[in-house]
Amino acid sequence: MSEKKCNIRSTTVLTTILLSVAIVGGTRTASAKQNELKFAMVTHAQTGDAYWSIVRKGAEAAAKNDHVRLIYQNNPNAAGEAQLITNVAQQHVDGIAVTIPFPDAEIPALRQAENEGIPIVGLNAGLGVWKKAGLLMYVGEDEKIAGEAVGKRLNSLGAKDVLVVDQLQGAKNLDDRYDGIKKTFKGKVKVLYLSGFDMAVAQSRIVAKLQQDHNIDYVITLGAPFAPTAIQSVKMANSKAKVATFDLSPQAVHLIQEGKLQFAVDQQPYLQGYEAVDFLWLYKTNGDVVGGGKPVLTGPSFVTSKNVAAVAKFAKRGTR
Repeated sequence: MSEKKCNIRSTTVLTTILLSVAIVGGTRTASAKQNELKFAMVTHAQTGDAYWSIVRKGAEAAAKNDHVRLIYQNNPNAAGEAQLITNVAQQHVDGIAVTIPFPDAEIPALRQAENEGIPIVGLNAGLGVWKKAGLLMYVGEDEKIAGEAVGKRLNSLGAKDVLVVDQLQGAKNLDDRYDGIKKTFKGKVKVLYLSGFDMAVAQSRIVAKLQQDHNIDYVITLGAPFAPTAIQSVKMANSKAKVATFDLSPQAVHLIQEGKLQFAVDQQPYLQGYEAVDFLWLYKTNGDVVGGGKPVLTGPSFVTSKNVAAVAKFAKRGTR
């Protein structure tokens, strides 16, 4: 073979290798842009819950970095979220990231999407059922473990009588949090179910409960948006109860800094949103499956007055 032909062949091989690396590594060519991947994220987010804004922000950051199109949809009801799964599957998306707080309603829709060849990963809710649902991967917090950790922490803080505020009755992930607390907490535990994000109604019901039961010494909200309402309710009821919450938000961080909120359980929602999209991209572009058949855990960890300064700057920009 002549030197000229050899050089041409070497150049061709090198170009092929570089092109392959570019596509897998995320650098898009004109051809790749024409075949842009389209992913959907379907969650049970309720309107007004800042937590899900952070999840979405993480998902959108991953979509931007991976050069994919992201469709984000949410519905807090079982039938509603199941229908959204069906809807995005009919749009022939290249992958779905989904929460599964309502397994009975959602799993049939998920299996139908999988039968159509759509890869699906889970996030945030569905730890106990993601394998049963046929999902490839899962990223989130083990809610029972988180609840158990809260129960143990309450014991160490000397709590005796705890009121748990549940904003979405029937959501499996919230049930797991409550069950975890009951498993490890040595005192009394009772639950107050709310029906959404009407904070005036929530405040009224929490105040009434505290006025009825003066023994309550801790109020635990299962979602960060309810922590400020619980704090105000304690004040209005002339109760001595302290308040803590699951999940973190910029406002929760501020309340911890002020000493009004005892702690928050952080499961890193930005990371959940980011990794769910990134896992789909890695699977579609390189066949990667993360976790070795086990969930990738993002929590729990506690944010208290002792370590809040370390996360405050990230919370201020809306990523914690």
